[in-house]
Amino acid sequence: MKSAKKGDWVQIHQILLKPGERAPQVPEDTKKVPLELWIKGIALHDAEVGSIVEIKTSTGRKVKGTLRTVNPRYNHDFGDFVPELLKVDMQLKEILFGGDIDE
Repeated sequence: MKSAKKGDWVQIHQILLKPGERAPQVPEDTKKVPLELWIKGIALHDAEVGSIVEIKTSTGRKVKGTLRTVNPRYNHDFGDFVPELLKVDMQLKEILFGGDIDE
């Protein structure tokens, strides 16, 4: 099992609200799942993945949670290509700048 050393960049997880604790006005499908928190920071002590660890976030907050990942990667994008947005982009450039895109 992977472990974190004090000073490692890690990601922790917390369940903030269980399904039965969710606000009554949230949609039904949302009420069925817990409200979760995933947060990254520096480990303040050694810990094994799956155990509780305290971290210090980049804003200086100290937070405890279940250690999930050591050196988590950034994994985000802008989603799948949307052909309609390409058409809108080209139309906007024509309206704003006139002529061909490469002029």
